[in-house]
Amino acid sequence: MRIENPPSSNEKEPVPSLADLRMEYRRHSLRRDEVSADPFAQFRLWFDEAQQSGIVEPNAMTLSTVDPASGQPSSRIVLLKGLDERGFTFFSNYESQKGRELAAQPRAALGFFWRELERQVNVRGWVEQVTRAESEAYFHSRPRASQLGAHASLQSTLIPGRLWLEAQFAALEAQYPAGTLIPLPACWGGYRLIPEAMEFWQGRPSRLHDRICYTRQNDGAWQPGRLSP
Repeated sequence: MRIENPPSSNEKEPVPSLADLRMEYRRHSLRRDEVSADPFAQFRLWFDEAQQSGIVEPNAMTLSTVDPASGQPSSRIVLLKGLDERGFTFFSNYESQKGRELAAQPRAALGFFWRELERQVNVRGWVEQVTRAESEAYFHSRPRASQLGAHASLQSTLIPGRLWLEAQFAALEAQYPAGTLIPLPACWGGYRLIPEAMEFWQGRPSRLHDRICYTRQNDGAWQPGRLSP
């Protein structure tokens, strides 16, 4: 009688192919008659639910910009730091790649993905710099090390190496000892994306997702409508 050897505990399960990676969304729905007439109110509702669900950094969002000279888009994750009826606020180095692209083409898109709730919010619109006073207030609310880091980093430029960056930081620590006010860098501050469209995406079974998109009308009013998935 032949005895088959049991599978080794060290054998790994086969890794699914990219084509096989999928999940069925079933947690929520999004009805046209259930959403707020105000997309900012709808966003706050969803954002509060994302916070309450324990999602780590629910304010993380993908910021997409375009280099108008080449037409090349670029994306990166930034953090939402302010929201009011004017728009969505984030902060960065004005001389970074995103800063240069926004200076040349002040339009952008934001994307939030809250996997645990099977939700996305996608926002597009035009971008303006916030006032210097707003940038000052936020900058001085940051941890001291983050303030020094904003001075040390020549964001998006080539540098000699990690040791060079750490030396820059150490020199700034010596220049601004504890208790010293660290000035706001001239090249650092906030942006506000003023939305012209805001889409709320709720995953549903069979890929028949719910998509409600608000578009800003010429008179400033918002018009919601359902998009095909």
